[in-house]
Amino acid sequence: MYNITNKVLEDLSSSLPPVFSRSKAEELLGGMICARTLANLDSAGKGPANFRCGSKKVCYRREDFLSWLAARLEV
Repeated sequence: MYNITNKVLEDLSSSLPPVFSRSKAEELLGGMICARTLANLDSAGKGPANFRCGSKKVCYRREDFLSWLAARLEV
């Protein structure tokens, strides 16, 4: 039986850009997680690995984000 978690991650892997902003994450994930939640998790040190572009824009690498998301998904 095919694991739905693997299917979600596979689909996201092919659709997410290599780098995307926190504010774009909510749209790219179809509302699965909101930008504000990511901001709170990042502040607590529990979010995906990220970097700043400019002084305010927080961005994620696709691979780092998917690794983090895989650990959070439940079937």
